[in-house]
Amino acid sequence: MRLQVATRHAIFSVLELAAQPHRQMSAVDIAEKYAISPNHLAKVLRTLGREGIVDASRGVGGGYRFVGNPKRLTLFDIIAIFEPIGPTSGGFEAGDDTSEGQALRLVMNEIEDTARATLSSITIDTMLKIARRSKGASIETVIRKAAGQ
Repeated sequence: MRLQVATRHAIFSVLELAAQPHRQMSAVDIAEKYAISPNHLAKVLRTLGREGIVDASRGVGGGYRFVGNPKRLTLFDIIAIFEPIGPTSGGFEAGDDTSEGQALRLVMNEIEDTARATLSSITIDTMLKIARRSKGASIETVIRKAAGQ
């Protein structure tokens, strides 16, 4: 699964801000860490602000602060803001009217349902734990530890 650039920037920003929820950070500070455009990131942060995930303060000492609940906010919640997520039952494509096309549609819907369920089960709090534990470990080990297995 590939995420759009804005979605990745949003996830990085939320993780950065949620790691220190009482600290305000500028878009420039976050952009420098992840080597991304501060202007593009500012647009993403404004969107997150409209969704009530971050709060913005203007002026000297201003910046963005995480106001969501890291134990309830999931990756799916963030991704759904920036990505078109839904069943593939939209428009007709060549071959859809065949039994093979219908079988493919069923399989693709199942894959999307599984991805949606997985992303809905991973909270920002879990992601922060994975990030802290990921230095030098395999991703499978990190995820198992974060899930308490």
